Amino acid sequence: MSETRGQLVIIGGAEDKEGDCKILREFVRRAGGVKARIVIMTAATELPREVGENYIRVFERLGVEDARIVDTVTREDTTSSSALEAIEKATGIFFTGGDQARITDILKDSELDAAIHKRYSEGSVVGGTSAGAAVMPDVMIVEGDSETNPRVEVVEMGPGMGFLPGVVIDQHFSQRGRLGRLLSALAQQPAVLGFGIDENTAIVVNGNELEVVGEGAVTVVNVADITHSNLQGLLKDEALAICGAKLHILPDGYRFDLASRKPILDPASTVAATMIS
Repeated sequence: MSETRGQLVIIGGAEDKEGDCKILREFVRRAGGVKARIVIMTAATELPREVGENYIRVFERLGVEDARIVDTVTREDTTSSSALEAIEKATGIFFTGGDQARITDILKDSELDAAIHKRYSEGSVVGGTSAGAAVMPDVMIVEGDSETNPRVEVVEMGPGMGFLPGVVIDQHFSQRGRLGRLLSALAQQPAVLGFGIDENTAIVVNGNELEVVGEGAVTVVNVADITHSNLQGLLKDEALAICGAKLHILPDGYRFDLASRKPILDPASTVAATMIS
């Protein structure tokens, strides 16, 4: 995480687009404010023009003069000179919601994918909501059941876009009861950190530090030091046991250190918590 790179704004879906637009406002601010050059990636959605133009209206209302759509329906579109030129000039690249598998099927390992990662390494901000959030890790949740206890069969995993490696991300988290799904995903992957992001909530990642923005919370699950798991020898439809996992609930304004895998707490708040206990 120490290498030069831009920032990530990873949204749990259903972000406010009509009111104060706190999360999208933060994305715009970090991408350069009114001078931002934003590209909206609509690969995930089957309604690219409608969804893309909706985001253009929001970004323009926030003062952005240069916001444009890059729609990629097929792999052939990823070599478009106009799309590559737009990415090369972008200070902010935003992935819409839809189906995350469409994003990776069309974009991953393409010329356009390389261009996006290049801009990110040069300092551009990359954002994504819902499906656009799911693709941020190197291994992503493709699909899976909500509101269920953890089982191996609950979730299907696949390659992500690799902007935030070593973690698993789930979105619409509290609203769709996805704790079991996130635990099932973590049990199958070498990743030890899982982030469950509520709707209208985001994590903003800058280097090793992330901050929560929005009206909900982020559930952080750390399975690095679990004391027991029955994954070995578990049959596909049998319940998963995990003992000793750590869980943190982080609302707006709270921060987390990816290197130490710990929340970044105000010493005063830690003292207060000790006194209450």
